Order: sequence, then structure tokens, then C-alpha cells
Amino acid sequence: MSEKAIPESANLPTRRAVLGGMAAGVVATFAGGSSASACTSAVPYAAPQTRVRMDLNTGWRFIRQDVSGAQATGFDDSGWSSVNTPHTWNAVDGADGGGNYYRGVGWYRRHYTVPADLNGKMLFLQFAGANQVTDVWVNGTHLGQHKGGYSRFRFNATASLHVGGDNVIAVKVTNANDPDIAPLDADYTFDGGIYRNVSLWAVDKLQVQMLDYAGPGIYLRQSNVTSSSATVTVTTKLWNNNTAATSVAVRTVITDAAGAVVADKQSAAQSVAAATGVQVAQTLTIADPHLWNGLKNPYLYNATVEIHDASANTVTDTVTERLGLRGIAVDPATGFHLNGAALGLHGVNLHQDRAVKGWAVNDADHTQDFDLITEIGATTIRMAHYQHDQKDYDLADERGLVVWAEIPLVNHVTNSAAFTASSQNQLRELIRQNYNHPSIAFWGIGNEQRNDDTATNTLLTSLASIVASEDPDRISTYASNLGDNAQVGRHSQVTGWNKYYGWYGGSKDGDLSTWADNLHTSDPSRKIAVSEYGAGANTAQHALNPPAPSAGGPWHPEEYQSLFHEAAWKQLAPRPYVWGTFVWNMFDFAVDSRNEGSQPGLNDKGLVTRDRKTRKDAFYWYKANWSPAPTLYITSRRWTQRTTAATELKVYSNAAQVTATLNGTWALRPAPTTSSHGPT
Repeated sequence: MSEKAIPESANLPTRRAVLGGMAAGVVATFAGGSSASACTSAVPYAAPQTRVRMDLNTGWRFIRQDVSGAQATGFDDSGWSSVNTPHTWNAVDGADGGGNYYRGVGWYRRHYTVPADLNGKMLFLQFAGANQVTDVWVNGTHLGQHKGGYSRFRFNATASLHVGGDNVIAVKVTNANDPDIAPLDADYTFDGGIYRNVSLWAVDKLQVQMLDYAGPGIYLRQSNVTSSSATVTVTTKLWNNNTAATSVAVRTVITDAAGAVVADKQSAAQSVAAATGVQVAQTLTIADPHLWNGLKNPYLYNATVEIHDASANTVTDTVTERLGLRGIAVDPATGFHLNGAALGLHGVNLHQDRAVKGWAVNDADHTQDFDLITEIGATTIRMAHYQHDQKDYDLADERGLVVWAEIPLVNHVTNSAAFTASSQNQLRELIRQNYNHPSIAFWGIGNEQRNDDTATNTLLTSLASIVASEDPDRISTYASNLGDNAQVGRHSQVTGWNKYYGWYGGSKDGDLSTWADNLHTSDPSRKIAVSEYGAGANTAQHALNPPAPSAGGPWHPEEYQSLFHEAAWKQLAPRPYVWGTFVWNMFDFAVDSRNEGSQPGLNDKGLVTRDRKTRKDAFYWYKANWSPAPTLYITSRRWTQRTTAATELKVYSNAAQVTATLNGTWALRPAPTTSSHGPT
């Protein structure tokens, strides 16, 4: 979006998306245009700077307990700790084992002086993520409560903030279990706190809507995308928060990566009543479009919407969103297609947790994660099991990774109207906040519901319907760990299964391919994926060709994880009807209730350790198979204390041949002829 920023620190999100709307009101729709629907210009377009974003990440006081009266302006918080956001109170106890990490209330308070030159603007407090119920006060006035731990949210603070003077912001957050909010339980630690960025936004009263489920307020729907042209319908939700009717026009400008205008359209001016919202739909055509084409070429345009006060001849608000032009589809026989061509989706699941920090990660941490995911050669990411920070979706757009995004409906449901409403709300937040990301192809409506009962299926039916109505151009999906014919896997357009043959029972050698072939043969119209598969590994434990260890036991040798993934990928690679495969997990992550692999508080199925310092051997197995970068890796290199006179030398490489020498004696072995990649 167009803006000027007033930073308090260097810790700013790189994507400054418009998030939200105003109070409820009459909504009308008009479409029209008073200028050409498409044009091409070599002159770079400069969006008017209309918004101000103020970073509020520094200078917080914090206490990890419930405190009576802490919302009051004059409350004495001098004895509290000094913290900056992102922040969590479970960075340590949420990953030390025992399942006894703190789940309760934490309070945050800070002072802030709103710049005097913002007088007359509307002011909105934005939280990019706080887990999981958050109450916000400004100068003792309760702005509201947000339920849900993963989506961003904002409150209108205009009436409560003193422009030019000191203000007290108080925030109460609790990560205590709530039977009416998903997830009720899951196999990861539920870190509490304001664990993403906080900011204050100053916006004109005549604006793109600011509280539309914290979405961008503009929605870019593409159609008829070919190499010769593409159609983009831009829907703008605007609000007139003035006390009188205003004559309003909307201009939409689409620019290419160099800033040149490729399409430009302005609506006819229309009167918008006071305290009223309207939707403006404009259709633009882009000739000879440069397509967003995954890893090969993740090309991005920008779409900018200008709100014009026609009577004053001024631009009052401007929002810019990225635009990636592409077509997506899934075929039950040939898998995923991008822009009409088959694309093998092979990749990883991703959690937002890391060592020392827990969930309180910053933009540099997100970028490091994507550097590693790009290095391994993944083409897709399942962002489990909840909405991720905007930085993750931005990076996926930029890197060309296809995304499965999902809501935190995990394991169990509560059969209540409140739980249903909360789950539906989290799905609408996910879709509206992320509607414009070209990387997102799939909306996930749930993961591993344990009961195939009426209440669960009724909820999943409603969620699939929301996807269809909110975004009919993307694909609904679901991750099941129940039987092939369980009803929970029948609501979405495509389905993934979480399969751990060789770890939680079964054999790693053939059970996965047998399952997939049987399902595909018996129901060839089903569009199936493997949404999870994996095995644990402690990088300090080693054995030569070990048998399957106990999943819950203390012995998780790194070599078995490698054998598991060697077997799994050899079964998945030759089956194009499996539209996506997702390793569980890219990184080790905190599960405070676990105690296995001699690492309490950890799920050790990651291909990389939780601190991101060690790529496990299995990481290089996939790099040799997935990445075009030259790869040559000797496995078991951390096994430095050996007791036998002879051992096996195993190498992962995508080279045509590999040469090994020992004390001047060398041997040459060609890479396997059955595959262009693989172990040597």
C-alpha cells in the first residue's frame, strides 16, 4: 500500500498490507469506468502517499499473570518486565517437556504519543497476531476483543487516542484453553503473547474499508488468463466516514515490475452517503501478460487503487497489492497444473516455531526459513496448521512456491454455535486477508479430525461452502488421518492424507505406494495428496541401517530418517496422480508434551534442526532429488565415534557420476540409472 512510515524501530514488516474496514452500513455496488480499461505506458507510476504506519513494537511493559485494573491509564506498571514485540511467554517452558507450560493471562502496556500532524485522520491499532484471546484498551477505553490466535486484527482507536499527547495502550492476552475456539488441542505448543508485530495506522475518513475481516479492502480476481491476455476484476470496498455525503471516484492502476502502467481505469464519480460503504468493481485487461510461473518465474505486478474525493479533486486513500497472473487446476490422473502445464508439487510442512524464540520470530527468521526451503528445491509449502504471518505468504509469492494455507481446525471440535462461528470467522479472516497472494492455490478447512460424526461433518460442510462463496477460483482441501472413505475427507474439492507408514506402524517399503494405488484404482476421480509423511531423527544418535525405532521411544537414529525418506520418495515420485506431497516437517518444532528421541519437548521429524543450524542427512536426499543445484553430500558425517572396522559410505548426489578416494585408492560408481537423482 502507499504510505509514509514513522518507525520506532528497525523491526518493520516488509509487506504493509491494508487490513480492514469500518462499522457496518449500507453496501451498494456500482461498476463503471470513465477512462480506458487498458493502456501501456513506459512512464513509471508513482502512487500517491496517503497512509501513515507507525511501528509500535518497542517499549512495552509485560507481566505474566492476570492483574486487576491494569487497563487503567494511571496503573503503576513500573515493576513489570521491559519487552519488545514480537514476544511470547512460552519460548522456554513451551519446549522443555512435561506438558506443563504456562497457559493463562499476560498483560502488556505501553505509552505512545500520536504525531500532532495526524489530527483529523482515523487511527487504527493493528495486531499481526496474538494468541489467542486479546482485549485492547486505549486510555482506559475498551476497544474490543479478538478471538483466534493466528490472524491479524485491528480496532478503530480514533475516538480514544489523544493526537499530540501521551496515550496508554493496554493489552490483555490469554492462551488458556477455550472450548469455543479452534484449535482445542494439537501436536504443537500453543505459545501465548503478542507474538507478531504491532502498529498504528492513520487513514483518511474517505478510505478503503479498514475492518473487513482485516483484509486488504481490495480484491483482485483474475480470469481468462492466457499468454495473450488476462482479465482482472478489482473489487474495492470503500467507506465514507465523513458526516456528509461525498462525491467519490475510484481509479485502479496496474503496473509491471518496472513500474510501467499496463492497465488504468477510473470509475465515474458517484455520491456516497455519510457513514456508508460501497463496493466498486472494475474490470481491466492486461495484454501479453507476464505470468506468475512458480519457481521458474514468479513474476509480480502491482495493482493500486486510489480513492478520489471528486468534489475536492484530491486522492484521499491509496492501497497497493501484488498481482500474480496464473491459472491453477488439479487433475485426478495428472496432478497439479500451473498455467496449463503439469507441475509436481513436492515440498514441506512449515510451523512458525524456532529455538529460543518460540513463535516470536521476525522477518529475518522467516527469510532464513524460506532460504532453506528454496535450497532443498521444494515447489510447495503447506503452512500448517494455521494462518501464518504475512511475511511467509509474501516470500512464497516472491520465490514462486505454491501454498496450501489453512485454518487451525485440528483434532477435535466442540458441538456448539460459538465454536462453529469462531471456526467460520477464522476461515473468512484467512481468505480475505490473503486473497491477493498468487502463491496460494489451496484453502485448507481442517486437519485430522478425530471423529467422523455429524457435528464434525456439519462444520466441515459449512467451511467448504465458505471457500466456494468467498473464493470460487481457488481449491478447498483437507488433511485426513482417517480411512479412505471417511466422510471428513469428502467435503473439500481435493484431499490429502497424513500417512506415516514405517513410523507409526506399517512398513516404509511399499505400504505407501500400495495405499495410493489402491485408492486411485478404486476411486479414480478422487484428487489425492500425501499431506504429511515423516520420521524423527536426533542428529546425535546413529546406527548403520537401523530397523524402525519406537516412535515414542528415546532412540531416533538419524540414519533411519534417511532410510524412511529414501523409501517414501521412491514410491511417491513416479505417481503423478498424487497431486502434492508434503514432508512432515521442514524444521523440528516445540511440542511440550512430547518426550522422545532423547529430546523432551520436541517433535524431531524436521529435515532441519529447530535452531536452523543443522541440515539433517534427509535434507540432502531431497536436495539431490528436487534441486537443480549440483549436490554431493556424504551421509552420517556426524557419526564420528564408530566401533567397527568397516562401514558403509553413502552419498546423496544428482551428479552423473561420483568418485570416492580413500588413502589414494579411488573407485568410480555411476549414479543410479533408474533416476536422474538419488543416492550413490
